[in-house]
This record gives sequence, structure tokens and C-alpha cells, in this order.
Amino acid sequence: MKMVTAIIKPFKLDNVREALSEIGVQGITVSEVKGFGRQKGHTELYRGAEYSVDFLPKTRLDLAIDDDLLDQVIESITVSAQTGKIGDGKIFVTTLDQAIRIRTGDSGSQAI
Repeated sequence: MKMVTAIIKPFKLDNVREALSEIGVQGITVSEVKGFGRQKGHTELYRGAEYSVDFLPKTRLDLAIDDDLLDQVIESITVSAQTGKIGDGKIFVTTLDQAIRIRTGDSGSQAI
């Protein structure tokens, strides 16, 4: 099992969710987060005053998946979240040792 964490632009969430549903991903945890990467924020103009926005709004997706879906999940997220501009995001993949469904006690692949 793998845990896939993707940081994407907020307006791409619906595209990514639809793409993941099409390949059979059944559960996603979504969080609104703020951060910066290489772009290091930007400046904005508000009522004539310029100010710096250091942390940009992003959306974080967490998915627990079986190993056989990994390549499809990565491709789906990459294609559906890409704008071609700086700040499109990142995908992180980690090994998931165990998953347990609290309601039934199922574990492993049965739990996800």
C-alpha cells in the first residue's frame, strides 16, 4: 500500500477528483493549506498599497491506495492538475505499513 500526498492549485481540485474517480480511487482526504516553493510568494496591490503574500493557498490531497494503482494515480493527478505554470504543485509517495477501518476492523487492502 502507498500513501500519495499531492499539493495542487485549489481551482484544479474538481479536475483531479474526477480523474481519480475514473480510475477507481474511492477515498480522498482534502485539506486547504498554505505554503510556498520556488516561487516564494508574490506581491499584490490592494487599495493602492502593495503588499507581499508569502504563503500561497494550496490544496492538499491524501490518498491511501494499493500498489497496483500507483502509476495510474500519479499520471491522473499530473495530467489533471497541470497548468504549465510555476506553482502547479508536487506529488509525494510514501509506503503505508498498515491501514485499519475503524468501523469493521478490516485491515490492509480491505481497509482502503
